[in-house]
Amino acid sequence: MGVFIQVEIVDTGLPEALGQRIASVCPVDIFAMRDGRLAIQAEEEDECTLCGLCLKAAPAGAIRIHKRYSGEVLTSTGSSDA
Repeated sequence: MGVFIQVEIVDTGLPEALGQRIASVCPVDIFAMRDGRLAIQAEEEDECTLCGLCLKAAPAGAIRIHKRYSGEVLTSTGSSDA
């Protein structure tokens, strides 16, 4: 778990293809596929740049990014055009 950032997958039942898409858009490899499911690589969480690409690629409410230093929570919007 990150010191500054915690990434949470709320919807653990995402289709494998969507999980792969979310993992592929992350520029710092916070996400990985394990046994056909999207997973967090906890050792990478503090590398998060808060770019929002995963939040746009995931369905609304499926992923949350907790900013531990401020208490703010960013939630996926599902607004990707792809």
